[in-house]
Amino acid sequence: MRWTVSVTRVLCLGWLLLGAGLARAADESPEVREQKLDFFEKRIRPIFAVYCYECHSGESGKSEGSLVVDTRDGLLKGGDSGPALVAGEPDKSLILKAVRHSDESLKMPPQKKLSSGEISDLETWIRQGAIDPRKAAARKYGMSLDEGRKFWSFQPVKDPPLPAVKNEAWTHNAVDRFVLARMEEANVTPAPAADKRTLLRRVTFDLTGLPPTPGEMESFLADDSPHAFETVVNRLLGSPRYGERWGRHWLDVVRYSDTCGNASDYPIPQAYKYRDWVIAAFNRDMPYDQFLREQLAGDLLPAANETEKYDRTIATGYLAIARRFGGDRMGEFHLTLEDTIDNVGKAMLGCTISCARCHDHKFDPFTMSDYYGLYGIFSSTRYPFPGAEVGKRQEDFVPLMTAEEIEALMKPHREKVAAADAEVKMLEAAEAEAKKATGEDAAKKVVAATKALNEARQRRGALNGAEPVVKTAYAVAESTPANAKLQVRGDPKRPGEEVPRHFPAVLGGNTLPGDARTSGRLQLAEWITDPENPLTARVMVNRLWQYHFGRGLVSTPNDFGTRGQAPTHPALLDYLAARFMESGWSIKSMHRLILLSQTWQLAGTEIAESRRLDPNNELYWRFNRLRLDAESIRDSLLFVSGALDETPPEPHPFPPQHTWGWSQHNPFVANYETRRRSVYLMQQRLRRNAYLALFDGADPSSSTGVRLLSTTPLQALFAMNDPLAHSTSTKFAERIIAAAADDAGRITFAWQAAFGRSPEDEEQKQTLAFFQKYRDKLTALKTPANEVDLKVWSALARSLMSANEFLFVD
Repeated sequence: MRWTVSVTRVLCLGWLLLGAGLARAADESPEVREQKLDFFEKRIRPIFAVYCYECHSGESGKSEGSLVVDTRDGLLKGGDSGPALVAGEPDKSLILKAVRHSDESLKMPPQKKLSSGEISDLETWIRQGAIDPRKAAARKYGMSLDEGRKFWSFQPVKDPPLPAVKNEAWTHNAVDRFVLARMEEANVTPAPAADKRTLLRRVTFDLTGLPPTPGEMESFLADDSPHAFETVVNRLLGSPRYGERWGRHWLDVVRYSDTCGNASDYPIPQAYKYRDWVIAAFNRDMPYDQFLREQLAGDLLPAANETEKYDRTIATGYLAIARRFGGDRMGEFHLTLEDTIDNVGKAMLGCTISCARCHDHKFDPFTMSDYYGLYGIFSSTRYPFPGAEVGKRQEDFVPLMTAEEIEALMKPHREKVAAADAEVKMLEAAEAEAKKATGEDAAKKVVAATKALNEARQRRGALNGAEPVVKTAYAVAESTPANAKLQVRGDPKRPGEEVPRHFPAVLGGNTLPGDARTSGRLQLAEWITDPENPLTARVMVNRLWQYHFGRGLVSTPNDFGTRGQAPTHPALLDYLAARFMESGWSIKSMHRLILLSQTWQLAGTEIAESRRLDPNNELYWRFNRLRLDAESIRDSLLFVSGALDETPPEPHPFPPQHTWGWSQHNPFVANYETRRRSVYLMQQRLRRNAYLALFDGADPSSSTGVRLLSTTPLQALFAMNDPLAHSTSTKFAERIIAAAADDAGRITFAWQAAFGRSPEDEEQKQTLAFFQKYRDKLTALKTPANEVDLKVWSALARSLMSANEFLFVD
């Protein structure tokens, strides 16, 4: 028996225990270490380089107070005052005490205190174990260009021949030959094929993020044709729910947010247009190379009409959503450009190029020249200003209307304003004259004139909030093109030599001509999507594989460099990349290739000998059980209960712009309730959506290549006590009651809707016994008779929706 109604809390505990195992595995994974190393390179090393190396660097020969901070060993050893760093214990680390300036005798840097964000980053780094790759002997930066070109990910994509296999009958397509060849080589036996119920539930969640309906399950089970599963795949790929599911994956990677992330986290009411563009692009199966081109340079591409022009402009919202910093328009804008380069590198190229901001990359073949070659392209681009504590109004958003349309919209309002201004001016003069008047009616005239003036001023003030809204996009545009100057140790106040705008040397080194009159974004888009680029296709097919199987062929999808993991199946990765480009960069074609493979359709059955030989299932001999992600849990609760609103989303109800006045100490914070899919929830950077954060949703402030599972008691408590869990269980109960006239029929419907199967005899028996006990208890508590049934079925619904079988996919 797979479920028991009397042990809801045990089920939740089981969920916690199973999740805890997953969480422990995640804590020990390469992905976690990769994220910590990335945090060091982006947030910590620049602090040391800018503020500390001048006086405390073994490489420069300076070590005031006998302290060097350019190696981890130097920090652990410390100087005259003792160890500067105690890994895992911020409050015992002298370096943190020094930067806090809490001790008059120990202030570092002595002239200027670090920003609160920098201090917080140091504290986080120390608490997480102070991961630091720097070693005293490591004087050489990164790889040489020749070494880099020999590294697997920088070599051209090959089109490998299909490997020979012994068990030809096992394979469905070419994917299986690569996977089976590895299994046969290791003497690993694959699990049997999954049954049809498991397969339909798996593929429906995979492609849409929602469970199948009982009707869809019944139709699939009744279809005995050899192409029944292929028919299901095509149906799901044609559903608008597909774009909502797979668009969310891309939004993870590009750190989508509806707020800008600066000190007051100003909202961006127009950001949703980019989100919706992504969803529509997946639904249309836009070729992936075009998908990237439009996000990097859609405003520079030719367009057949105004609609296409605006659509491509909206696509550059990808660049616009880069995080903002500081409290004014240009506050630390170099960090916004760094965030752009970091995301382009990770999302599109699977590389940590931004690690070359302060110095040549320590591990990969990227130089500071490569970094500032890209920096010049983006510093030649005009980014929109979303608003900040200093300067509260949006600026440089791109109009989605012609000049004529804008003029027609604004002219009546300008005329009203001019008339109101004239009226106020006239009445001001009238009041002044009234105040000069004498006689017994003079006072009354002043009162009347003042009243008229105040009323006119109110009418004029009302027009400030009634300005017609020009349709705009949170998008980029061209600015004054210029090469950037290298920043010594990443400090924009210390400019070095000028660097021509170019693509990294290891990827071809294409350079803009000296007389280029554009930013170079269009050329960058072409360089990235060039079929000769060894990274672009590999990185994307690896992401597709990862989202289908729960783990990529390269388990560090944002890092194909030396700090990342090598592919478990390098030939298969290249085969998929070659097929991807050959298909015209069709993502849906790759879905079909992967989903129709025997490999993806395997059951999760344990085979003892296979587990002994391959305990981590790196050879894909079985399908790993996957916990639903945050969006799928919430969407499934709403869907099964019948409460999911599938109508087109509306813009978030942000306050009118003329009322904005947030500050660093009073930042924007909001939560807008909706019954639409979770991809449409408002995403905030400084204060994440509480539900999404609880269930490990993506971080809107940084690229999320892999969602790392956590397990907390709050997750189980949500399933039992949260208002959403209760409201959806009540709605589900109402559906169950309406589905049949008797308890047995209702129980069957409940199991089919929640689990995609009918209840077993023992489950029916125990559920009926539970009902009898619960009804007796409610009667004893004098619950009104007309409320008893709904309470009983709501309790069952809540139990079903908190069961592992509901929350996991096999």
